[in-house]
Amino acid sequence: MIVALDYARFGPAHAMARQLAGCVGMFKVGSQLFSSEGPPAVRKLARLGVSIFLDLKFHDIPNTVAGAVKAAAALPGVRLIDVHALGGIEMMRAAARAIGRGRNAPKLLAVTLLTSLDAAALDQVGIAGPPSVRAIKLAKLAQQAGLDGVVASAHEVRAIRRACGKKFFVVVPGVRPARAAKHDQARVATPAEAIRAGADFLVIGRPITEAGDPRAAAADILEEISRALRRRV
Repeated sequence: MIVALDYARFGPAHAMARQLAGCVGMFKVGSQLFSSEGPPAVRKLARLGVSIFLDLKFHDIPNTVAGAVKAAAALPGVRLIDVHALGGIEMMRAAARAIGRGRNAPKLLAVTLLTSLDAAALDQVGIAGPPSVRAIKLAKLAQQAGLDGVVASAHEVRAIRRACGKKFFVVVPGVRPARAAKHDQARVATPAEAIRAGADFLVIGRPITEAGDPRAAAADILEEISRALRRRV
């Protein structure tokens, strides 16, 4: 489980990470926290001994993305980095070359389609057809470019597994416990649904960070994940 530290300032993010360290597997640092606090926030979080998913969704010309990925990979504690698959295969190939293949190199992921977008919203920006069809095509393109996996909705995990194989990582955002609010997400799933579909990692934010007792909320979700894994095996 990856907990999203979607905060504007480092203080609250650090406090939440300290509260949950040892309970969850990884923390996500996204564009909000990184834009306000920069690389020092990642370095300070890494001192807690935690792993970090640097979720900056790079999307630019190949040379620019390669430079950004190389800099991100050099930060301590970073285990996952993502780019936008819609940047194209040459951009993704440049990112893969920049990150390298050393034993300690972070895994490089491609974001397929944002989970906040449904079919109508995608059609407005010129992406026609069912989201699942587009996501699978982008996942196959990412694999062809040499990436380690994708960030995709739970709704597409099974099809991506069939298309890309068991060793291709799938990180699922937009995960919400059954009774939690959807907030600004459109294509969501419960933790158990995402795990049964074949997800490797789940990204969960507000259902934990806005709970009265975040550690207890995380423990409840981890128990749900554990039950789903036992059934999956």
